[in-house]
Amino acid sequence: MLAFFVERFPGVARDDWRQRMAQGLVVDEHGGQVGPQRPYQAHLRIYYYRAVAAEAPIPFEEAVLFQDAHLVVADKPHFLPVVPSGNYLQQTLLLRLRHKLGLSELTPIHRIDRDTAGLVLFSVQGDTRAHYHQLFARRQVSKRYEAIAPWRDDLRLPLVRESRIVPAAHFMLQHEVSGAVNAITHLDLLEVHGALARYLLRPLTGKRHQLRVHMAALGLPIVGDGLYPTLSPEGQIDHQRPLQLLARSLEFVDPLSGRTRYFESRRRLALQP
Repeated sequence: MLAFFVERFPGVARDDWRQRMAQGLVVDEHGGQVGPQRPYQAHLRIYYYRAVAAEAPIPFEEAVLFQDAHLVVADKPHFLPVVPSGNYLQQTLLLRLRHKLGLSELTPIHRIDRDTAGLVLFSVQGDTRAHYHQLFARRQVSKRYEAIAPWRDDLRLPLVRESRIVPAAHFMLQHEVSGAVNAITHLDLLEVHGALARYLLRPLTGKRHQLRVHMAALGLPIVGDGLYPTLSPEGQIDHQRPLQLLARSLEFVDPLSGRTRYFESRRRLALQP
């Protein structure tokens, strides 16, 4: 693998690649570390966790709610990305947990937005990872979210929002268009407090930004949303005003044990007018 990287990226010195591999910064698509003497394998996806200059710390801590030989369930705070991207590397849920738990092959089975708080499932080992991926692919995981948004007394609840969501002109955004449905969300009311309400959201599909797009389309933009319906200028992150969206619970039948698994976030949203 070292010889491959030297040939493929001639602008990077051999010793630099060797050092990056020694630091565990080069991994394969299954989360396994790639060392210099590892045999080359065609069509294998490789990730390099490059250094990020002056990466700002995110002052919120994740919690591990469950861990066994196959799964880790984390309770993610707002503002923390799940995986490395853009200006985030060490300040991501994946890298924090790998360092904290000493699990080099830890890999997320699904993802939630950086702005969203709540539950994220991780696979511990590659041998059983596909079993858990299939649960999400086959929609066999019951996902429940909570959101704080404006109260509309003219909206009949519960309701089901069905639409087609595709990327918008701006790379950060999604939007609804006409066409075959690819996004389905069940929406219900939990409580009303003044001009705001707490809603229960159950997505049957997993399109990017699905809940945020559906809520905004219903005239119920989630409190603290810097994307929908209005895109905030880049870099304006207010830690005092998090997106009021929480991945509250996950439930599924474990494909290995056959037991019903239920996990619930310990975090709570603030319902304040």
